[in-house]
Amino acid sequence: MNHLMNILLMAGGDGKSSSGGIGAFLPIILIIVVFYFFMIRPQSKKNKDLKKFRENLKRGDKIITVGGIHGKILDVGETTFVIETEGQTKLKIEKSAVATENNPNQDLQTK
Repeated sequence: MNHLMNILLMAGGDGKSSSGGIGAFLPIILIIVVFYFFMIRPQSKKNKDLKKFRENLKRGDKIITVGGIHGKILDVGETTFVIETEGQTKLKIEKSAVATENNPNQDLQTK
């Protein structure tokens, strides 16, 4: 126990240290702030918008899945959609598999 006390007292110094305190952690704090505003915050906003988009889809909307399947929503479940693809094939997919809405006028609007 005395050995531990001696180490702690020696590490404390004489109290005249000019660098230390929050100044030593300032670069780390700045890096964390930059990561938050340029990486974490935009990604969480994008995920929030995508979740809201998926929740607002309804019967009759045309969608494209993450895998590239184009279809029209026939039935909306709690966590799934039943979609109809070309040739009247019905597929049951998870809501999280929906990437975007299939809007044929979308390409014309962006140009």
